Amino acid sequence: MLKNNGKKTAVCLLSTAALSLLLLLLVAVHQRVHRVDEGTRGEGPESGDAAAKTEELDAAAKKGFSAYFSKLSRGRREAEKPAGSPLSSAEPPRVEDISANDIFIAVKTTKKFHQSRLNLLLDTWISRNMQQTYIFTDGEDEELKKKIGSHAINTNCSAAHSRQALSCKMAVEYDKFIESGKKWFCHVDDDNYVNVRTLVKLLSQYQHTQDMYIGKPSLDRPIEATERLGDNKMKSVNFWFATGGAGFCVSRGLALKMSPWASGGHFMNTAEKIRLPDDCTIGYIIESVLGVPLTRSNLFHSHLENLQQVSRTEIHKQVTLSYGMFENKSNIINLKGAFSVEEDTSRFKSVHCLLYPDTPWCPPQVAF
Repeated sequence: MLKNNGKKTAVCLLSTAALSLLLLLLVAVHQRVHRVDEGTRGEGPESGDAAAKTEELDAAAKKGFSAYFSKLSRGRREAEKPAGSPLSSAEPPRVEDISANDIFIAVKTTKKFHQSRLNLLLDTWISRNMQQTYIFTDGEDEELKKKIGSHAINTNCSAAHSRQALSCKMAVEYDKFIESGKKWFCHVDDDNYVNVRTLVKLLSQYQHTQDMYIGKPSLDRPIEATERLGDNKMKSVNFWFATGGAGFCVSRGLALKMSPWASGGHFMNTAEKIRLPDDCTIGYIIESVLGVPLTRSNLFHSHLENLQQVSRTEIHKQVTLSYGMFENKSNIINLKGAFSVEEDTSRFKSVHCLLYPDTPWCPPQVAF
């Protein structure tokens, strides 16, 4: 900071000195022009030469002023630039050098969706990220195990779409992540397409040892809940949470701090304490208990938003995409591409062929 202030002071002193010299020069020029004008006034044709010289000197003075102020402006901008500030670029700077292998991607599903939803993911984005992806379900599936091996995890939780069942699966996801030793825990649902290349770029902007909770809220305000304290005592709490429908990521440093409320059976107990689903419970632990704010990212998308607003030119920049129903209408990415809507109702195959045109089943020379 002192170095930066010294730089600003030096620029100001140099600017003042340069201005003083320039003013003295202009005074001298003016006096010379005045003498020339008096000595040549009324002397016939030579007076025109004096006028021409006067115009040349005025033009030179104006040019000097312009050049000086341009230089002064550049100097001021340099002095006011924060020390060590990076040059502007299209992409934010990398803070940590990570790869896809540093990320634990947990996909929550249920056995009844293995055919209709999960196979689509296995054919598209999971096919390129088998080692980073873990599927958490509620029933045995030998075909799934053949495709992804031990990364198919039967949580033995209920198949119901209830608060308790969802929290049961999230508890297993958390414990498996801690066991993995990986740097980042990212949760998505079985209706999400994950662009892992962009996910790596996003997470590389942060340190995995810091407290980072990244995602997108589904509400335009903090959620209000009642925290049960025991002895029939209750307390009102407000906090933001990242919707699991769009996906979210938690750094290992923060995940370890969550342990007293999330490890083992503690996550289920915490969820019951506020009686909210799994993604809300994650937000409660991180924001309300640990005091770590949600870092919002518009690169995560759920079926609860209008996916038509994601333009084709921006698809490659997104971390997650989704599909489903929105306001009683089909809610999908508006993308003309490899497959018709009838062939590819989710548009995930078309998105995948846009991002990975070398995929064997993608039609060649597709005009998007």
